[in-house]
Amino acid sequence: MDTPVGSHFYSAAGFPMFMTPDGENVRCDLCPKSCKIKTGNFGSCGVRGNKGGKGIIPYYGFVSALAVDPVEKKPLYHFKPGSKILSLGFAGCNLRCPFCQNWQISQINQRSQINQISQKTDISDLGRRMQSGEIISAALRQDSPSIAYTYSEPLVHIEYILDCMALARRHGIANVLVTNGCIKSEAAAAVLKLTDAANVDLKCFSADIYKNCLGGDLEAVLDFIRLCRKMNVHIEITTLVVPDLNDSREELDAAADFIASVDKDIPWFLSAYHPDYRWNAPPTDPVFLLNTAKEAGKKLTFVYTGNFSSDNNTHCASCGAVLVKRRGYNADTSGLINNTCAACGKTTGIII
Repeated sequence: MDTPVGSHFYSAAGFPMFMTPDGENVRCDLCPKSCKIKTGNFGSCGVRGNKGGKGIIPYYGFVSALAVDPVEKKPLYHFKPGSKILSLGFAGCNLRCPFCQNWQISQINQRSQINQISQKTDISDLGRRMQSGEIISAALRQDSPSIAYTYSEPLVHIEYILDCMALARRHGIANVLVTNGCIKSEAAAAVLKLTDAANVDLKCFSADIYKNCLGGDLEAVLDFIRLCRKMNVHIEITTLVVPDLNDSREELDAAADFIASVDKDIPWFLSAYHPDYRWNAPPTDPVFLLNTAKEAGKKLTFVYTGNFSSDNNTHCASCGAVLVKRRGYNADTSGLINNTCAACGKTTGIII
């Protein structure tokens, strides 16, 4: 299933693919890499390609994973706490993080697997193709109030995401984006227009590491975070703290300062790394992570730790009462009355 540029394909949101024929090449304007793709090849994400001088997206509608998760697993702690969420994942990614915790689907064997999909051979071990209507039907069957586009990098599948999001909106289902945020402004605005909540991976706070180690662009991610707030998209941020890469006190302080400059009430998750893929540093020290969270809490209202057992209750910023009590992915929201604190009556900013 090759979907070419300039023919019948437009997303339900009114945008064509962010790919432009350029002689025998195709230029992709989706992310800061601006891949110039030769015929027969794919961009760095492995899912946006060129066939005969025309852009193709052979992965359109190809879902690598579909599951019902607690919304806390995204992680989102201030958006519909205690609810379940239909989560769909995709193959490929526009970054090359050597510490990727989900590399089995993000760092796919691109050429061989894409050829299988394009040629419609047996791909049952890789996932399956689903129409946007099937995704919405699955959410309705599961009584899920939200859909998450997650697991790998959904934005490299923006055409399909826009189609699903537009249909979800018409059925009263919330759209949640879990993303690295490494995308150009025009595409970002298109997808955020249909997004209710986002968790953005702020991988580090070094432009050099983003460029030379991850294959990304720090400023594009920071712009994406700013745009989320400007467009009133509920946002939470996650940083996987990787020893010997992004765990210096100066860098983590700078990240906290940036988040505070956007909105000090944005929740920040500091997650523990474990050795995976191509990075062999020791696991993140939980004591270090807890101390880092404590320091960040002097600048930010809500800081949480992840990937190890810790107290991640949400407390009222006004009176300190427990708003949401958590044990693992289970959430007790008895401290809330709608979106206000049951103890003092102050508005919490938590979306119910």
